[in-house]
Amino acid sequence: MRPLTLRRLFLQCSLLAAVLFVVVVVALKLGAVPVSLYGLGRDLISVLLHQTKALSSDYGMIVIEIRLPRILLAIVVGASLSVAGTSFQALLRNPLADPYVLGVSSGAALGAVLALIAEPHLALPMWLAALFTPFGAFLGAAATIAAVYFLGQRQGQIDSSTLLLAGIISASFLSAIIMFLMTTLSGRDFRGMAFWLMGDLSSSLQASLRWVLGIGFFAAAGAIYTTAGDLNLLLAGEKEAMHLGVDVRRVRIVVYIAASILTGLAVSVSGAIGYVGLLVPHVMRLLFGSDHRTLLPTAAFGGAIALVLADTLARTVVAPSELPVGAMTAIAGAPLFIYLLRRGSA
Repeated sequence: MRPLTLRRLFLQCSLLAAVLFVVVVVALKLGAVPVSLYGLGRDLISVLLHQTKALSSDYGMIVIEIRLPRILLAIVVGASLSVAGTSFQALLRNPLADPYVLGVSSGAALGAVLALIAEPHLALPMWLAALFTPFGAFLGAAATIAAVYFLGQRQGQIDSSTLLLAGIISASFLSAIIMFLMTTLSGRDFRGMAFWLMGDLSSSLQASLRWVLGIGFFAAAGAIYTTAGDLNLLLAGEKEAMHLGVDVRRVRIVVYIAASILTGLAVSVSGAIGYVGLLVPHVMRLLFGSDHRTLLPTAAFGGAIALVLADTLARTVVAPSELPVGAMTAIAGAPLFIYLLRRGSA
């Protein structure tokens, strides 16, 4: 493992930030309504100068009010799922660990669905109503990962195959509960909820929820990054890490809570988008190595890039209609999951 230097970390993140910028520009340009690069640049400059009245045309409003918020949401959701997947893989020492595969996304989705069903029956103030669904998703994610961790143990030790099986069974069981709850909805609400559960970044967020999403991401991702050095040592095993001075219990609590927050926030605003937390960490390891002090931030950028690309494809492949973004990530992630599963059993 190469020693970490701030220069190397800065160069890696700068390279990925430049790629993300290019991807965002392409995503802003593409869609059912084509936009020229000149008009796009002029409209973005108008927004940066707070001159929204100077937007060039209706196309400018489409870019700024529809596409840009959706892209920003994809960046936060993709980064959240990637950081959560990276931390789960290190803590559980399982290359197949991912919020979706472990059932954490399904648990968060169930918590979000229960919160959405209960919210109209509660007289909640506006600021609390904005937090109700993310909090329900967090509780669902935290309860699920605790149950999967408990079921994945054999004689007090984590067994990779048992853990994976426990996650898949939990996801199936929770999905069945979600479908049962959805049968209580009206036809229109059922279709909207079904599309959201497959991954949907088109919903507009309240300003308060945007702040919660942004602050929650940086707080949870920052908490996980404080354990990056310990996660490197945990790859050798919990007993070996304890002998090297790692407080395994503290690291486990921090990662479980923070990763559950990231998954809950992502699912509460976008539905259950699978395989981002599985695909991106492996790609970043191939490119930049397995040191979690660099892997966590590069995975965040990589997840943002991957989900913006997936959402752009979902908007343009069958335009003017659109596909669930979760379908696009599954097309890329499922073959990788099968490959890793076969390699692990070889």
